[in-house]
Amino acid sequence: MAKLGFIGLGIMGTPMAANLQAGGHKLYLHSHKNPSGALIEGGATVCTSAEEVAKRADIIFIMVPDTPDVSDVLFSEQGVAKGLSPGKIVVDMSSISPMATKEFAKKINSLSCEYLDAPVSGGEVGAKAATLTIMVGGSDAAFQLVKPLFELMGKNITLVGGNGDGQTTKVANQIIVALNIQAVAEALLFASKAGADPAKVRQALMGGFAASRILEVHGERMIKRTFNPGFRIQLHQKDLNLALQGAKSLGVSLPNTAMAQELMNSCAANGLGNMDHSALCRAIELMSKHDIAQT
Repeated sequence: MAKLGFIGLGIMGTPMAANLQAGGHKLYLHSHKNPSGALIEGGATVCTSAEEVAKRADIIFIMVPDTPDVSDVLFSEQGVAKGLSPGKIVVDMSSISPMATKEFAKKINSLSCEYLDAPVSGGEVGAKAATLTIMVGGSDAAFQLVKPLFELMGKNITLVGGNGDGQTTKVANQIIVALNIQAVAEALLFASKAGADPAKVRQALMGGFAASRILEVHGERMIKRTFNPGFRIQLHQKDLNLALQGAKSLGVSLPNTAMAQELMNSCAANGLGNMDHSALCRAIELMSKHDIAQT
């Protein structure tokens, strides 16, 4: 049984922590949100600060929304860095800036501790089912130590390279996901406006070359209007902003990523930022004055 810290118990963090606990490990928790009663009933200890988590756990997992949040968790007055001792491992599973991640890793390494950036894909469904894709950056030695714990949370687990490479992979993932959501939204809206039943169109397309996980899951959400968040628009906005900032610094052009970001900006401007990112279709629907669900 390992002594594990988990900081950040939101939509994703809570089921991920629960899967670690189900694997027989002792948890030390800290979050702005109250930890779930089930975790506490299962034997988890609630800590008063990230520093306390780092003092009591050997491996500390972080799952918070954005780069400034990770910085605060790590380096604030009562942050993780204050509680570390040599040999401990910090695993950031948030989706944040690759460049900032490299700097965070250097600071943690200077304390004779290991750092892995290990962002995930799969949303709330994947977190609950322990089927997340986990993209890891860091040393092979640290990865091998943590891999059995990753296997309690995910299925497709890859050490991509050094620190920052996991976050770079996640940004690439978010580009592909956003553009697929946009494509599915445009296709289903076109079919619906033309008078076809979008549910039957989706069913037909699932048997062809256009089949995808986005068409399967988010296409159904668009048709059934089930936009309760598995992954919120405002978080995908953040990830696409990282992509566009990175593109600027690298001197490359990501024109379709910029378009997807503008559609998400439109959704947020219309009060939809807390909806699931499949609700990106609402921006296209508002421009077209037609909902996909209409036939």
